[in-house]
Amino acid sequence: MSTLSDLLADFTALPGAAVAHLQALVSEWQLLADLSFSDLLLWVPTEEGCDDLVCVAQVRPNTGATAYMDDRVNNHRSLTGSPLLRRAAEEERIVDEDPPTEALASWTRRGVVPVRHDGQIIAYIRRDTSSLIGREASQLETAYIDAGDDLFQMVCDGSFPPPGQPAEVHTGPRAGDGLLRLDADGKVVYGSPNAVSAYHRLNYTGEVMGHDLAALTRPLIGDPFDAAELVARINGAVQGRSGLRMEVEAKAATVLFRALALRPHGRPYGALVLVRDVTEVRRRDRALLSKDATIREIHHRVKNNLQTVAALLRLQGRRSEDPSVRQALGESVRRVASIALVHETLSTSPDDRVDLDQIVDRLVPMMSDVSAAESSARVRRVGSFGILGAELATPLVMVLAEMVQNALQHAFGPEQPGGLVTITVQRSARELDVSVIDDGMGVPEGFAIEKASGLGLQIVRTLVASELLGTIDLRRRTDGPGTQVTLKVPLRGRS
Repeated sequence: MSTLSDLLADFTALPGAAVAHLQALVSEWQLLADLSFSDLLLWVPTEEGCDDLVCVAQVRPNTGATAYMDDRVNNHRSLTGSPLLRRAAEEERIVDEDPPTEALASWTRRGVVPVRHDGQIIAYIRRDTSSLIGREASQLETAYIDAGDDLFQMVCDGSFPPPGQPAEVHTGPRAGDGLLRLDADGKVVYGSPNAVSAYHRLNYTGEVMGHDLAALTRPLIGDPFDAAELVARINGAVQGRSGLRMEVEAKAATVLFRALALRPHGRPYGALVLVRDVTEVRRRDRALLSKDATIREIHHRVKNNLQTVAALLRLQGRRSEDPSVRQALGESVRRVASIALVHETLSTSPDDRVDLDQIVDRLVPMMSDVSAAESSARVRRVGSFGILGAELATPLVMVLAEMVQNALQHAFGPEQPGGLVTITVQRSARELDVSVIDDGMGVPEGFAIEKASGLGLQIVRTLVASELLGTIDLRRRTDGPGTQVTLKVPLRGRS
C-alpha cells in the first residue's frame, strides 16, 4: 500500500509545511479514533480549488467496531457529490449527519472535520461511528467522546497537533492504556480504570477523582527532578501547553505519562493526561539497549577511522612538493570528512535518519577554510533540508560539497576575489529542489556538465544518477552574472 507521503506526492501540490502537518496529524490520529470510537478517513483535494478528493490515510478504532471492512485509501470522490464534505468546505466547521428518524437497531453516525493549517483548510477528516440505538453510554464512553470532540475541534481550529512539536508515533500512551480528564483547575474529573491501576502501581492507594493531579503525583516519584518536570508538564497542559511523553519510575514500577492541552475554539477546557504502565515493556527493552549501543558505536568508530584517513591524507599532502598532488589530496580530505560528518551524526541519532541542515552548516565552514587562500567568497543557506535517511543524506552531502567547493575555487578570479555562494533549498511532498548559485564569472559558453571531465563533476554525475536517482543541471545564470546548479531529488517512495 502506498504511504501518506507517496499519495500526497502523487495527487497534490501541497507545500512542505502542510505535508508535515498532515503527517503529524496522522501520527496522532489513532488517539482521535479511539476516543471517538470512529473510523477516520483523510480526504485531500488533488489540486487547489479542484472538486476531486483523494483518500490518503485511514485508521480504525481499537475501542469499538469498525464501520469499514475494506480499505478506502487511494479512493477518489467529488466534493460536490458528497453533501457532508461540501457542507464542511462551505461552512468551514465540523458538520455531523442527522440521526435517522426511523427506529433502527444500529446506524453509522457520519461527520466531517476540516483540517486547518496556517489559517487554510488543507484536508478533511471523514468520521464514521457505528452506534447502537437504545443503549445508554457508559461513563468511560462519555469521557472518551467528550475528549475526542475537543481534540477534533482543535484540529478544525488548527491547534492540534501542536505546531513545531515532534509527533508521538508509536511510543506514546494511548487512550486504552489509561486516561485522566482534568478541568481548568487541574483537578481530575474522570479517571479510567487503567489509569487508576497505573497510579496504584505507583503506590498510591487513595481516591483520584476530585484531586489536583499535579499535587497528587509529585510525592509518588522518587527522583525529585523527574517529579518537578512531570508536575511542570501537567500544569503546563492545563495552561495550554501540550508536552511530549515522559517516563517516570517509582519503586518497582515504570509509568509513561503524556499531557495534552484541551483548548477547543481557543478557550481553556483543562487537559487530557494519558498514562501507561510500561514496567514489563521496559524490562524487555533493556535487552535491546546493548544492540542499539553497538550500532551507534560502529558509526562512531567508522567516523573515527574516516577522520584518521583524512588526517593521513592531509599529512601526505603537506609533505608533497607537487601542487597538483597537494590539491588532489586536499580534495580527498574534504570528501572523506563530509562522509565522516554523516556517521558522526548517526552515532548520536536514535535511528538511521539525520538532520541535514546541521551537517551542511558544519560542512560549509570547513570548505570556506580550505578555499580561503584562493577566494574570500561567503556561503549561506536559504531554506531547510529537513530530516533525511542515511542512504540519501550521504550522497547528497557529497554532491553539495563538490558543487560548493567548485564554486569557491572556480567562480571568482583574481579581479573578483570575493562573492556570494547561496545554497537554496525547497522541499515538497514530491521532491527536494536544491540550487547552488554564485555571482562569479560564470561557466564558458557551450559548457555541459554531461561532457565535463573533472573528477569532482564526474563524482557528482555518478552520485546523482545512481544514488539520488535525480537530475542535475549546471548553466550560466540568466538573471545576472554567475553560475546556477539545480539539483532535483525525488522523495517519493523514501521514508
